[in-house]
Amino acid sequence: QVQVVESGGGLVQPGGSLRLSCVASSNIFSAYTLGWYRQAPGKQRELVARINTNSRTTYTDSVKDRFTISRDNAKNTVYLEMNSLKPEDTAVYYCNLRLSKEYWGQGTQVTVSS
Repeated sequence: QVQVVESGGGLVQPGGSLRLSCVASSNIFSAYTLGWYRQAPGKQRELVARINTNSRTTYTDSVKDRFTISRDNAKNTVYLEMNSLKPEDTAVYYCNLRLSKEYWGQGTQVTVSS
């Protein structure tokens, strides 16, 4: 069983920045497509950003030019750099690993508020 642990969430003012990290316990980490999802209260979970094994990235429109996903296979870690944060970015952010199976972390809360 792969363990997935997110960190880096917190409370930030509008316009601020946060960097989320996700570490996974897998010896085939480089084979996974990695994603960050988020779920706001009363809403469905949505894909925020994804990075494949060739480091090709995709983003949902609302975060383009503000968020950056990256991976460090040597550290079994995927990052989400979030800049120019808005109140509507408030959500629980989840890390996802996908190959033949999917693995999820427990999530980390991001709150954007003044």
